[in-house]
Amino acid sequence: MVRLWPQCNYSSTPHLARRLLVTGASGALGRALALVHAGPDISLNLWGRNHERLTSTAEAVRAAGAKASPRSLDLLDCNAAVAALIEEDSEAAFDMAYLVAGIGDVCPPGAIVEPPEQIAHVLQTNLTAPAAMAAAIGGRMAARGRGQIVLIGSAAGHHSLPSAASYAASKAGLARFADALRIAMKPHGVSVVLVAPGFIASGTDERPMAIPTDLVARRIAQAAERGKRHYVTPWPFAALRLLDKALPTALRDRVLAHIKP
Repeated sequence: MVRLWPQCNYSSTPHLARRLLVTGASGALGRALALVHAGPDISLNLWGRNHERLTSTAEAVRAAGAKASPRSLDLLDCNAAVAALIEEDSEAAFDMAYLVAGIGDVCPPGAIVEPPEQIAHVLQTNLTAPAAMAAAIGGRMAARGRGQIVLIGSAAGHHSLPSAASYAASKAGLARFADALRIAMKPHGVSVVLVAPGFIASGTDERPMAIPTDLVARRIAQAAERGKRHYVTPWPFAALRLLDKALPTALRDRVLAHIKP
């Protein structure tokens, strides 16, 4: 189990428990991140869309010795999400927030572009809601002079993917927002980390370079502990990011046109 403490100056009063927020806890990555931290004296507020899977995550966290407070909530309702975040942080301040949000919808078969309603859905869930929540908790952490925010992006945000334009755009936008928030928060003792995973293995997935969810979660936790500004995993996706920038435009366009996430 990884124990992470924000790299900032706490008061002399010892903290009896570590308090974290994990959104997307009904998904595989959110669940894995919660379990990386679960243990005695740890309190986890777990959010997710799927009530059954969220309950399962909460039970697993409690079995590991941590306290778990689940909340069923859809990030499509951004105002409700921000209000819930402020409510829970007011009850007991969060030391760390993992904002995990990822709808990976792609262009329907035979279509040239994604439907407008799909684009709106993806951008609201992947960008608008986590950015608004990060700003809300960031302001409160800055007032306390401590805290960590970890935003989960994607390696897809480094590339213009015609078959997943809204997903790539949402993660690219989140990356720029995270960097701007990091600069704003740094003088106030709050760290902001953006993590950009590549393909995550789902058990039946045979995508190239896919890595197990538990391994991704451990790497993300370690990146947060080190206060990484922008962490890409696995490393070949960092190389692909550089290659995307180096290729001639015509060749790059042909390559990206044939990528199917």
